[in-house]
Amino acid sequence: MAMKVLVVGNGGREHALAWKIKQSPLVDRLYIARGNAGIWQIAEKVDISPTDIPALVDFAKKEKIDLTVVGPEQPLSEGIVDAFEEAGLKIFGHRKNAAILEASKVFAKNFMKKYNIPTAFYETFDNEKEAIEFVKKQGAPIVIKADGLAAGKGVVIAKTEEEAVQTIKDMFAGKFGEASKRIVIEEFLEGEEASYIAMVKGDKLVPLATSQDHKQVFDNDQGPNTGGMGAYSPAPIIDKETEEKILNQIMYPTLRGMQQEGRELSGFLYAGLMIGPKGINVLEFNVRMGDPETQPIMRRLESDLVQHILDILEGNIEKVFPKWSEKWALGVVLASGGYPKKYEKGFEIKGIEEAEKDPDVVVFHAGTDVKDGKLVTAGGRVLTVTATGITLKEAQEKAYKAVEKIHFEKMHYRKDIGNKGLKRLGLL
Repeated sequence: MAMKVLVVGNGGREHALAWKIKQSPLVDRLYIARGNAGIWQIAEKVDISPTDIPALVDFAKKEKIDLTVVGPEQPLSEGIVDAFEEAGLKIFGHRKNAAILEASKVFAKNFMKKYNIPTAFYETFDNEKEAIEFVKKQGAPIVIKADGLAAGKGVVIAKTEEEAVQTIKDMFAGKFGEASKRIVIEEFLEGEEASYIAMVKGDKLVPLATSQDHKQVFDNDQGPNTGGMGAYSPAPIIDKETEEKILNQIMYPTLRGMQQEGRELSGFLYAGLMIGPKGINVLEFNVRMGDPETQPIMRRLESDLVQHILDILEGNIEKVFPKWSEKWALGVVLASGGYPKKYEKGFEIKGIEEAEKDPDVVVFHAGTDVKDGKLVTAGGRVLTVTATGITLKEAQEKAYKAVEKIHFEKMHYRKDIGNKGLKRLGLL
């Protein structure tokens, strides 16, 4: 079977997906729309924006694409799956009416309340004055979220009442445009975050390897939230017993609830969890793979991702049993100085080949481009340096050794990715 596969998206997650898809014996030609400098080395570049859905449908029809895999949330929430299905094209991802689970924080919180899915106490507001009154009543720390999509940055954990009030004013003043016309304010939960991702169809699912992301920009979870600064897999915080609870209290009720709402899920489903004194609570749902979690997860997947996706789309999800490496995988994000706020682009990147001389290291690109024949920075998160090891410590050491070989101006990264896992394993 000589398949043509199209991956949609530009980031590190898409590079990891493309890297894995490329390994499938089923795949003859791999395309990326639009991708980045790393993905262009392994896939044919399609110069169409991930959100230009009509152009993507035309391309897929013309090129007779056998399967499309969607990376980011934006095209899903804009209806790319609906458009491809109407054109008779095979695509893995959620329809627009199901993607609302991520596209609207208000929808997600109300949905969880309705179906008794554990989540933080919250209120929703479309009015600045009422929101500020609520914060003054509740006190800080408190969490404020823009309702719509804000590229992973629309969540602020306000440590003081002043910060909370300022955040509310900024959001209603249009900090995230349409996304912050409505906001959710919820209680701050203590504990440790973990990511639980599955491939789902209807009321059935296939769990992927567990992982843990690091959202804040600085070491020890300090500073503003980002799209994610690094991740490792597996996540020691999710033991067998915890996983059973996640499946029975969160994942399956979500699948069934969405079916009841007439919004059947089909694609990757990601639950961002807080595990702590108040049990396991959902912080957010994403209707896609996480970034940077995809990078270490794909490094550990030994079976054929394309075959798994085809089985799920053909209604044979019961046949899907992914095979995972016993090794640990860890990824460190190299970001542009200043991210997640203002940062400069266009700096030359050096040292990737040197870093990848270790066979256990793969560098996934995110915000990269080619200018005048040189590899340059083109985004906030630039690269994810991933390494595998027999132990978490070994994966961590290999990843950071590789990081030291890579250079671009104003490069910033966290130096503590993996430490939470080591602490939990009693190794730190």
